[in-house]
Amino acid sequence: MPISDTTKLLGQVTIHHPGLVNLYGCTVGDGSKIGAFVEIQKNAFIGERCKISSHTFVCEGVTIEDEVFVGHGVMFTNDRFPKATNPDGSAQTDDDWTLELTRVKRRASIGSNATIVCGITIGEGALVAAGAVVTKDVPDFAIVAGVPAKVVGDVRKDS
Repeated sequence: MPISDTTKLLGQVTIHHPGLVNLYGCTVGDGSKIGAFVEIQKNAFIGERCKISSHTFVCEGVTIEDEVFVGHGVMFTNDRFPKATNPDGSAQTDDDWTLELTRVKRRASIGSNATIVCGITIGEGALVAAGAVVTKDVPDFAIVAGVPAKVVGDVRKDS
């Protein structure tokens, strides 16, 4: 069952290929659209009228506010120092790592294949270029690009 009964779909959520997504324990707001091959994990939140394009991964701890565009193949992270095992060789459990929260503010746009490193905020109306690796907070209305992403413009002046 790709859409778990623990998922909250609020209002009219469009999922064109419900058999090709993996949604569990998350909340998706009214008017949002979810593409094929998207995974949205527990405790992630998608606001209203968002578009989450195909092959995107939204992990636990990510909040995406209203009217956000997320391009194809965008990857969010939630652990700055991921490891499979503890120093004694035992497998890590949920108690062995620190969840870092990420917030994408209203009307931001994230281009295809961007990677969003955890613990940051992408500002309102900001634009993240395709392929960017975002490692720091992005100011409201900033355009960021590159690896690591740097401010290269302002949406209000450059559009």
